[in-house]
Amino acid sequence: MYYMKRKLLSWALLGALASATCYYLLFQPGLEQRSVFSAVRCPGQTVVIDAGHGGHDPGSLGSKAKEKNINLGVALKLGRLIENNMQGVKVVYTRKKDVYLTLQERANIANKVQGDLFISIHTNSLDKKSPNRRKVAGASTWTLGLHRSKENLEVAKRENSVIYLENDFSTRYEGFDPNSTESYIIFEFMQYKHMEQSINFASDIQREFVSTAGRVDRGVRQAGFWVLAKTSMPAVLVELDFICNPTQERFLNSESGQEKMAKSIYNAFVKYKSDYDRKQNAGKRVEESPSSSAVVSPDKKTQTSDSNVKISEQAEKSGVTYYKVQFMALPRKLPANSKEFKGLSPVEYYKDGGMYKYTYGKSTDRDEIQKQYKKVKSLFRDAFIIKFRDGKRVY
Repeated sequence: MYYMKRKLLSWALLGALASATCYYLLFQPGLEQRSVFSAVRCPGQTVVIDAGHGGHDPGSLGSKAKEKNINLGVALKLGRLIENNMQGVKVVYTRKKDVYLTLQERANIANKVQGDLFISIHTNSLDKKSPNRRKVAGASTWTLGLHRSKENLEVAKRENSVIYLENDFSTRYEGFDPNSTESYIIFEFMQYKHMEQSINFASDIQREFVSTAGRVDRGVRQAGFWVLAKTSMPAVLVELDFICNPTQERFLNSESGQEKMAKSIYNAFVKYKSDYDRKQNAGKRVEESPSSSAVVSPDKKTQTSDSNVKISEQAEKSGVTYYKVQFMALPRKLPANSKEFKGLSPVEYYKDGGMYKYTYGKSTDRDEIQKQYKKVKSLFRDAFIIKFRDGKRVY
């Protein structure tokens, strides 16, 4: 009897340990690789919709409307469109009612469910002292990055400032201060492996905002949004329009206006998922044509001005497969001595979908490129190995 009890106790302890391990793998926030069900994550299968602000945080205020309510209205309408029309796509909401969530809680929800796409919905505004406050109009979509203008910085400051509502914000957000310009320097060196997908999706949203909702196009922009930085998936933050403009406030606060904004984002998502599904092509590895994934031949002017940043040559040996380490993708071209390379040299790049994709190292030997990868990984945590054949990237 004694030995039987010991055996049962041992089984119980092993079972508890296994359960705890599974819980950690599935639900620990912030893990880079969380998918234990599939080796390949399929973008568009789980969409996380985040209605900004809520509860005791009203967001920006109009003459009658509150941002938190507009955001929630559009979020719920968007979710219903996806749920009713896209079989197999799971929708997760950070909130479905008027409750307050911290930025970290929003990111944790997205990461725990292994989200494949994060859409944060907000409404824009200008400072009360701004002379254009009642006239400004237009929708914009944002991705993670360093602000390139004071206006972009102000938008990021406003959205990040909700952390001041938390008593322990300084500790929880590791000393990040939304009103300190210096705090945003961290985003300059944060390399975002999902940037290409995020920018492509953001561009589609902007086109739909114009064609479907009749909005003024304020473009795709970048800034240091904390909630985007902490989500481990393609992510965008939309600013629907300006609540400080009475005309736009009425539009955003109406059922028809919210339906049009939701429909715009939905249409962009349909295209986003369709593009991904088409590339998968029943699981086949697809090589993109030079027109869509350009491995551009260098011109003399480029070689002279960028001695260290070389364009990957298209005229590689026929049939040869080789590997590189990609560590950065940006919508702009960097100078050869850019601090963002963190001392890596020589650095090459290839253009793909309007993005400059920067690589280091090159070898036909997998073991050798693994050594290069470890070096780059120590500097850029989102670095990964890519494959080329006949001068074209192999997907």
